[in-house]
Amino acid sequence: MYTGIGASAGIGIGSVVIVKEPSLEYSNKPVSDTAAEVGRFQAALNDCIERTTAMAEDMKTRVGEKEAEILEGHVLLLMDPELTGQIESKITDEKSCAEGAVEATCDFFAAMFSSLDDELFQQRATDVCDIKTRLIKILLGVEDVDLASVPQGTVLVAEDLTPSMTAGINPANVAGILTEIGGKTSHSAILARALEIPAVLSIEGIVSSLENGQKVILDGETGKVFVDPDQDTLKEYEEKRAAFLEAKAALKKFVGKPTVTADGIKVELCANIGKPEDAAKVIECDGEGIGLFRTEFLFMDRPQVPTEDEQFEAYKKVAQQLEGKPVIIRTLDIGGDKEIPYLGLGKEENPFMGFRAVRLCLKRQDLYIPQLRALLRASAYGEIKIMVPMICCVSEFRQVKELLAGIMAEFDEKGIAYNKDIQVGIMVETPASSMMADVFAKEVDFFSIGTNDLTGYTMAADRGNPDVAYLYSTYDPAVLRSIRRVISAANEAGIMVGMCGEAAADPLLTPLLISFGLEEFSVSATSILKTRKEISSWTKAEADEVARNAMAMATEEEIHAYLKSVAR
Repeated sequence: MYTGIGASAGIGIGSVVIVKEPSLEYSNKPVSDTAAEVGRFQAALNDCIERTTAMAEDMKTRVGEKEAEILEGHVLLLMDPELTGQIESKITDEKSCAEGAVEATCDFFAAMFSSLDDELFQQRATDVCDIKTRLIKILLGVEDVDLASVPQGTVLVAEDLTPSMTAGINPANVAGILTEIGGKTSHSAILARALEIPAVLSIEGIVSSLENGQKVILDGETGKVFVDPDQDTLKEYEEKRAAFLEAKAALKKFVGKPTVTADGIKVELCANIGKPEDAAKVIECDGEGIGLFRTEFLFMDRPQVPTEDEQFEAYKKVAQQLEGKPVIIRTLDIGGDKEIPYLGLGKEENPFMGFRAVRLCLKRQDLYIPQLRALLRASAYGEIKIMVPMICCVSEFRQVKELLAGIMAEFDEKGIAYNKDIQVGIMVETPASSMMADVFAKEVDFFSIGTNDLTGYTMAADRGNPDVAYLYSTYDPAVLRSIRRVISAANEAGIMVGMCGEAAADPLLTPLLISFGLEEFSVSATSILKTRKEISSWTKAEADEVARNAMAMATEEEIHAYLKSVAR
C-alpha cells in the first residue's frame, strides 16, 4: 500500500496508464540571426496563446468558468510583457536560442514565486513551469501528451499533471489520478475536484513503482493506494465507492433548503471567494451569501494599483449577482509576504507579524481610501458589509471608522448614493482581538472568525513548517477556547458572529460550533451542501453534550479522537 495526499474525494478503481512527457532536449548554441530567433519565439508564443485560449474555452463549457480561470491565468502570463520582454532580451542580448531563453526566464520567475511564503504565488510557480514546457514543445515541434483518448477505467499515473494536461482529460474514461508531486491547493487538484475524479497526490516514486496495466485502488479522501489488490480489498472498496456515490447523490436533496439544525435552529451558510467571477459558483452551489470576499486578488497580476472605479465595478458586480444576499468584503489584506512590486513593500524577517493588512492600510491611505470609497459606492447595489482584517487594537478599528465617516460626509454633500446603515465588522484572527472580544463587540457590527491565522497565532506555529506543523490544529483546546470566547462575546452583545476559516467546513467541528452559538458558516462553494447536511444532523442538545465532553479534555489528540468517535 502507498500513501499520499488525498486531494479529490472518491474511490477510483482501474488500470494504470503511466503518463511520461517526451524528451525536450535541445542544443543551446548561440544564434547569429537574433531577429529571426525572436520571430521564431513570437510565432511559438502566439501559437501557445491560441491553444491555451481554446483549452480555457473548452474547460469553461465542460467544467465551469471558475476552473477555466486557471488556464485564462496562463494566457495572461503568456501576454505579460515582463516575461516575454525578458525572453526576447536573452535572445537579442545574450544570443540565446529561443528554447534556452524560455527555459532560463521561466526558471527565474518560477524560483522567485516558489521562494514566497504564499500558496497563491507558489502555485504560480507551477503555472510558469507548465507554460515553459508548452512553449518549448511548440518550438521543438513536440506534440502534447493526449489524455483525451485513454481507455475507460484508466488510472493516470504521472510525476505531475499540469493544468494544461488535466484540461484535456475525459472524466468518463479516467477513474483516478496518482502523482508524485502536488497538494490539495494545487491547480491539478482543483481541476481534478471540478472534474470529480478521485486523486491522490505527492506519492514518492509512484511512477517508477508501477507498470502500465496494473490494477489499482485509490481513496481520494484518505490518500491510500492499493496495487494489485486481493479480492477482499477489491470488494471492500467497490462497496465504499457505491456508498460514496450514494451519499453524493443524497446531497442534492439539500439544494434550496434552509440551513437548520435537526431541531430547527437557523444558521446562515455562505461561501468564500477570491474574485468577482467566483460569485457565480456560490449561486450555483446554493450559497446564502458571501462570508468572505478576499480583495487582495484585485491588486495582483497587474502593473499598478486598481483604480477606485475598477474596484467599484468589481464589488458592484458581486453585490448585484447576489441579489440582496449578504456580501462581506474584506479590505486589503496584504503585506511583505506577498510580492506586488508596484507597492514597493520591503522584505521583512517575519511578515506575518509585521507591516500588513490594516496596519499597512492605515499608513498607506493612498491605497485604502479609494478602496473604502469603492466599497461604499457599491453598497448602493446590494447588501455589502465591510470587514477589517488583522485587527489587534480598538484604536485601529476606530481609525477605520473615522475614515469611513469622512467619506460618508463627502458623499452626502455630493449626493453620491451609498448604504447609510452599512455594517462594518472585524476579522477575529489574532489572540489580541480574541482576548478583547467583549470590548470589540461593543464597537463593531459583526465578527468573522478567521481560524486559519487564529490557529497559527494562538499556537505560535507555521503550518508550512514541517517541524512545528504538529502544533497547528484547530482541535487544540487553546484554539477552541478562543473560538468559544469570541462567539460568546458576540452572542451577549447581540451582534452577528460568523466563521470564514477552514474550520467552518470541518464536519468534526460542526457540533462544537453549533453548541458555541455560531450564526454564520462561510466555506468553499463546493462544501456548501456537505456543510448544510452536517448541520442538519445535530440537535442543539446533542451538540451541547459533545461540546461539554470535548471542552473538558486537555489535549488536541484527545479532542480529535473524541470528535471522530461521535461523528455522524
